[in-house]
Amino acid sequence: MDLDALLQAFTPSWTSVAILVVFFTYLAIAGSILPGRVVPGATLADGTRLHYRCNGLLSLVLLVLLLGIGGWMDLVSPTAIADRGLELLSTTLIFSALVTFLLYMAGCRSRDQSSSLKPHISGNLIHDWWFGIQLNPQFMGIDLKFYFVRAGMMGWLLINLSVLAKCILETNLSRSMILYQLFCVLYILDYFFYEEYMTSTWDIIAERLGFMLVFGDLVWIPFTFSIQGWWLLNNEVQLTTAAIVANCLVFMIGYLVFRGANKQKHVFKKNPKALIWGRPPKVIGGKLLASGYWGIARHSNYLGDLLLALSFSLPCGISSPVPYFYPIYLFILLIWRERRDEARCAQKYKEVWAEYKKQVPWRILPYVY
Repeated sequence: MDLDALLQAFTPSWTSVAILVVFFTYLAIAGSILPGRVVPGATLADGTRLHYRCNGLLSLVLLVLLLGIGGWMDLVSPTAIADRGLELLSTTLIFSALVTFLLYMAGCRSRDQSSSLKPHISGNLIHDWWFGIQLNPQFMGIDLKFYFVRAGMMGWLLINLSVLAKCILETNLSRSMILYQLFCVLYILDYFFYEEYMTSTWDIIAERLGFMLVFGDLVWIPFTFSIQGWWLLNNEVQLTTAAIVANCLVFMIGYLVFRGANKQKHVFKKNPKALIWGRPPKVIGGKLLASGYWGIARHSNYLGDLLLALSFSLPCGISSPVPYFYPIYLFILLIWRERRDEARCAQKYKEVWAEYKKQVPWRILPYVY
């Protein structure tokens, strides 16, 4: 593809704008009216708690069903996203920048003193634009932070399904593509099945909503996590049975660690006396869980994350580093984030954190200090 063709492919169109408008409108309406369990979020500094309607799984299933019916009736092209991948990328990027600008302006003008909406202005324009000013900004009653991460995860699945449809129509469906799609579908469905666990993550609890999260949710998650699918669409990979079995084992181990660790953390926050692996939990200083996966290594959930990311790329073989962009990026991100988390926890918990480190000396991976 020459430069002119590449620039043309990246140029937003009214069609890509319409796709985004319909997608975001659907999510806003479905998220507001569909039934779902309402769960309380973490207690904020002022003692308040936000409540989240966790109907993401129902919203996703209904959306895929509607798109399937639309494709069957020739009202919607199943390859619409795959055919416009680059222009949708640029359109979403522009939308993310616009949203962040509006969030910044609204935050600067806010006089609200609640923990969710109190503006945190450092005076550094780039810092405030990147990290955000308000913790939990809302629009028409919609919590934007929760809304955007839901949009990113659903967008990832829709991109994958469109790539799969294009692959089927071009009659080049391979076992590699099937394996990659299967792992991603299971992971995304699991995310929405346990959507309430998202309410106890650091992003929701402590990160303000700026370009970092908006871009990460709307652009980075759907468009970089799907690189393997795009690559397999244009490259043929033949996997041996042994490679398929090994890939499945990596996925299963990654899933067990990732989901198990996150579930233990979430359950502990809701009920500190809940059993962990059939035994009463070991708690340091009445605050920090040192049982289960959290008694093996600090931030053990990151290990599960890395194994899952690797399993998404292994179906692509080893002929190119391109499909491994996601696990390589995630490795760098989580190492940085683990260091950041360690510093914050040391400041927050002080001597309790020092005691926890003595009890659980390993970081992410057993035997790694």
